[in-house]
Amino acid sequence: MLSKKLVSILLDWNPFITMSKKLLSLILAAACAGVVGTRAQEAATPTETPEYSVTVAPSFVSQYMFRGVRLGGASFQPYVEFDSSNWGLGVWSSFPFKAEDTVSDPELDVYGFYTVTINDSLSVVPGFTWYNYPHAVEGAYETTFEPSVALNYTVAGVKLTPKLYYDLVLDGATYELTAAYALPLTAIGTELDFTATAGTYLWKDSADADPKVKNWGDYWQVGAAMPFKVTAKSTLTVGAAYVEGRNNYYKSGTDHKEENSEACGRGVVTVTYAYTF
Repeated sequence: MLSKKLVSILLDWNPFITMSKKLLSLILAAACAGVVGTRAQEAATPTETPEYSVTVAPSFVSQYMFRGVRLGGASFQPYVEFDSSNWGLGVWSSFPFKAEDTVSDPELDVYGFYTVTINDSLSVVPGFTWYNYPHAVEGAYETTFEPSVALNYTVAGVKLTPKLYYDLVLDGATYELTAAYALPLTAIGTELDFTATAGTYLWKDSADADPKVKNWGDYWQVGAAMPFKVTAKSTLTVGAAYVEGRNNYYKSGTDHKEENSEACGRGVVTVTYAYTF
């Protein structure tokens, strides 16, 4: 689990948000340099025919929570992902079972990533998410674009993933740290996957309005999931988590800040069936 000191450090990142554009540019440039170097080396060395896979995964959640903010209730959230070697490209979606004023019906997000492996315990993963809200609620943007870069480091069986996002439309950064640990359950042929995440963000232009509307907040979550092998190519995963958002406010121009009532604590149950071919 994350220590109190580590969480405190995460939530104190806000003073550095003004540096995030430059920091993201430097990190992405370094990651891309690594990608170019890797591809150049691969081009000079004969390789085997790359393997490809496609995963189709219908998923159901009891609550739709995003960075500590409740965007809706029970939802159907399927995704499709294409993977080849170190990179992947996918489409994630969300369809609420009940229409609400706080959520777009549907949400369709395109995402991609490339993994640069440094060694057995360290990798860098630049990526992006293109968010699309065809029926965006009043005042919300219909589309935003968020590049990101993550660092995966495994020590003593614990995978630590600090990650930096920067939304180019909302004009703001999100800083996040995740710790993950898989507990083998060999007696029943599966494992129990534990995760803990803490993050903070500041968006300078969170709504399609004039003057601009700032939105900032902190969030954390803890959860566990258990995958069950159904067939050689399919897995059923059942998970449960507690997600909480706090210190979340909106501020328009020179007006006083207003608390975001949708930033709250909720328990979330997830059921996902993934088939890979």
